[in-house]
Amino acid sequence: MPLITFGEIIDLILMTVFVGYIFSGIIPIRRENYDPLTHYRRGFDFEGLKFAITATAPAIILHELAHKFVALGFGLDAIFYAFYRSTFTLMLGIFTIISKLTGFGFMFFVPGFVGISGTGTQLQFALTAMAGPFVNLVLWLGSWYLLKNKIYRKKYYLLLLLTQRINMFLFIFNMLPIPGFDGYKVFTGLMRAFTG
Repeated sequence: MPLITFGEIIDLILMTVFVGYIFSGIIPIRRENYDPLTHYRRGFDFEGLKFAITATAPAIILHELAHKFVALGFGLDAIFYAFYRSTFTLMLGIFTIISKLTGFGFMFFVPGFVGISGTGTQLQFALTAMAGPFVNLVLWLGSWYLLKNKIYRKKYYLLLLLTQRINMFLFIFNMLPIPGFDGYKVFTGLMRAFTG
C-alpha cells in the first residue's frame, strides 16, 4: 500500500482550497497600487485565495501528515480524510461557510483529520497525537526566529508573521487537554503509559 493514496491526495487538495477560501477575506494581503473600485469590480479575488492558501495550508497539511506518518511508522493504519468525510466535521464546514458568507465572524471548523486504527502501545498513541502539534511548534518557533533576527526578504514579512501566529494558535489550541483534542490524547496516553 502506498504511503499516501490518490483519495488522500484529492482530500488534501480539496481541504486546501476550502481553507484558502475561508481565510481569503480574513487574511490581509498587501498590494501595490491598491484600488478598491478595481478590486470589487473584478469579482473573485484569486490573489487573496492564493495568499490565504500559502499562509494557512502548510500548518494544517503538515500537522495532519505528521499524525499519519508517525502512526504508519509505529505500524498502525492511518488515513487522512477531508472535513466532508465525517458528518460532524461536514456540519462544522457548512456552518463556517455560512458564517463567512453572512459576515457572522465566528468560525470553528475541522478541515481534516487522520483516522488511526490498529494495535499499539499507549506511548505510541501519545506520540502519534503529539506529532501534529509538534510540527506547529516547529513552524511557530522557526518563523519567530526568522522574524526576530530579521532573516527574511521584506516581501515575506507578512507571510512569516501569519505563519508564526497561525502555528502558535494551532499548537496551543490542539494541546488543550479537552476530550477530542490532540492534547487530551497526549496527556492521557502518557499517563497510561507511565502509570499503567
